[in-house]
Amino acid sequence: MVIWQQSFLVRKQLLQLVLLHTAWEMGSGQLHYSVPEESQHGTFVGRIAQDLGLEVSELVPRLFRIESEEHGDYFEVNVQNGILFVNSRIDREELCGKSPLCSIHLEVIVDKPLRIFHVEVEIKDINDNAPIFSVNQLNLFISESTTSGSRLSLESASDADVGQNAQIAYRVSLNDYFVLNTQNKNGKIMSPELVLKRTLDREDIPSYHLLLTATDGGELELTGTVQLLITVLDVNDNSPVFNQSVYEVSLSEMSANGILVIKLEATDPDEGINKDIIYAFNTPLPSFGIDENTGEVRLKGKLDFEDVNLYEIQVLATDKGHAPMQGNCKLLIEVLDVNDNTPEMSLKSLSVPVPEDSPLGTVVALISISDRDSGANGQVSCSMSPPGLPFKLMSTFKNYYSLVVAAALDREWQAEYKLVVTAQDHGAPSLSTSSSLVVPIGDVNDNAPAFVQPSYTIFVKENNPPGAHIFTVSASDPDVAENGQVSYWLDEKLWPLSSYISVHSESGKLYALQPLDYEEMKLLEFQVRAKDAGLPSLCGNVTVQVFVVDENDNVPAVSAPVEDGHTLLVVPVAAGHMVGKIHALDADSGYNAWLRYELHEATTGPWRVGLHSGEVSTVRALEEMEGGISHSLLVLVKDHGKPVLSATATLSISLVASAQAIKTDTRISRTGGGPQPLADNVNVYLIIAICSVSSLFLLVIIVYMALRCQNQAKEAMAYGPGTATLVCASEVGSWSYSNRHSHILAGVSGEASGKNDLMVFSPNIPVFAENREMRNTKEIISDSSGEVSL
Repeated sequence: MVIWQQSFLVRKQLLQLVLLHTAWEMGSGQLHYSVPEESQHGTFVGRIAQDLGLEVSELVPRLFRIESEEHGDYFEVNVQNGILFVNSRIDREELCGKSPLCSIHLEVIVDKPLRIFHVEVEIKDINDNAPIFSVNQLNLFISESTTSGSRLSLESASDADVGQNAQIAYRVSLNDYFVLNTQNKNGKIMSPELVLKRTLDREDIPSYHLLLTATDGGELELTGTVQLLITVLDVNDNSPVFNQSVYEVSLSEMSANGILVIKLEATDPDEGINKDIIYAFNTPLPSFGIDENTGEVRLKGKLDFEDVNLYEIQVLATDKGHAPMQGNCKLLIEVLDVNDNTPEMSLKSLSVPVPEDSPLGTVVALISISDRDSGANGQVSCSMSPPGLPFKLMSTFKNYYSLVVAAALDREWQAEYKLVVTAQDHGAPSLSTSSSLVVPIGDVNDNAPAFVQPSYTIFVKENNPPGAHIFTVSASDPDVAENGQVSYWLDEKLWPLSSYISVHSESGKLYALQPLDYEEMKLLEFQVRAKDAGLPSLCGNVTVQVFVVDENDNVPAVSAPVEDGHTLLVVPVAAGHMVGKIHALDADSGYNAWLRYELHEATTGPWRVGLHSGEVSTVRALEEMEGGISHSLLVLVKDHGKPVLSATATLSISLVASAQAIKTDTRISRTGGGPQPLADNVNVYLIIAICSVSSLFLLVIIVYMALRCQNQAKEAMAYGPGTATLVCASEVGSWSYSNRHSHILAGVSGEASGKNDLMVFSPNIPVFAENREMRNTKEIISDSSGEVSL
């Protein structure tokens, strides 16, 4: 389309030239004038009538006129004076454009005769147009990686003027990066160029605003300008940069999952995708996560100060450029401790059992205290409970406590201690832990075996079977093991006892090795010693008094009268006259020796015998007429034992007329025994002593009966620790005594003594062991096997 328009204009111009040439040939000549463009109305152009050789006066008559087919009425002729003047404003640029020659062709026509004259008025260019650019702002783009010396072509300015007025010179505003370069070609200035003097940095100066000025060559220079906006195109030549090289954050170890830790921000001075940043950790972390687009770091796991108290995280920022660049920073996350760990106790050393003789300050245990927390949360104090224990805790060095002996120990008072050690930290709130510890006390042989009583008094029936168990002594030793293992033995230093008594070394049982005979031995006194097995061993002793309790094992023994003979001669006497007396003795004691006399049922005659005295007397008066009659009396002598033992005495009595020497023929028999030795005459002093204490005996009997009714004791012969009772004759009867010596074996004196005047016996009163009313007593009953039961 553009080419067609240009071709049309060329053909039009050629046609105009042809027509002008034809008209010129028809006229007589041609005039040439010039006038500056933009001339005012009336501006003188030339004396056209004169120049055409026409008279001014004939201009009107000949119908002088000018015509211009193309350019209208730019010019007019004053027919009064024949002057050609400017009729209207002429703009050469509008009329001729950029044509170097601009002329207006006028045709002057006169009639009579017809003549046509050709007049050419050249329109002179004046500098009335400043250079102009097609745009007010020229946008240029240059990469920041462009090397110095590179060129940027600029748009040329245009100037509607021609010639010198259209000669344009360029200049650019001062700057440090660009210079203006213009090239001439065939004397004409070509398009200007910007030459890069130094490398660009878009991040330093992203764009440049320059003013390009175009100046024409007129005498009065006119200029035109255009704004140059040079935009520096980004190249991914910058790494992302964090606003801090190191970030420090504190975070409680109890922080909730998903909490925002920090938001990191990196900047990239590049543009576009070159500045778009992706965030990431250098290495994956189980506890933290980062948003790759926003840089937000969030907690995604559980923190534990005791495991990790500081996280050093390398964070990377990578841009999205074609050749990605990377920046980094360090993120320090300090985990703040929370008192979430209870103290821990560890028993490093325990020395048990603790000997009870341990000195003060002896270390029993070494306890390690630790707390995984830090600061005040990890500072632990240690205490012990309950109070009042003979131990204390001492801080030896950091995190270690020693349990030491703080008071004297006594295993026999307390064999072990249960204590609780509590460790408590100083956190808020405080946490604590407790541990129980049992401290046994080791035994030391510091206690000798001890008997319950300082002495024992026991009663043993005579005639016991050999080896009978008569008593058990027991000593206790509060010590343990070998220190409390007690063995027994008899102390025979003062008196040999091995033939009478033995003791079992382990059980403490006392055995009678042979039958005891009350008539031979009434008291055995000895010491039993108890010894433990400790090193060194300790001993204790107890005195044992064994009273032999009489049994009815002796029949009464009848002694013959002092006078010799077998017949008692009496003279007739009145009733109640004593004619004789039976003397009998019983080697037993107590009730067993208490005798009574009876006439045998076969005995007849005027006789009677005293139940307790043995005196034979008449029951009626004997007459002379009865003289020469011989009477035989059979007297039974019985004791009060169980079973009753008895003996018989035969007394022959003859009546005589006058007094004669009386002789008694006594024949003695006894029940259940062999021959017994006859006793000596009754000691007169003994009888006096017995009578003097008869009242005392009566009192003892009364007390005995009262106690018997109160305790409802068994009627059995008993023995045990107790006090022997002294008894004498009273109104209830008389005692008979053995003429044998009674022996007392004493561990202290070792002497044996015989007594004819006083006897010691234990009445038939039950005695009970450990009875509140009758203390220090035990009832002992022999069984059928001869063993004695307690």
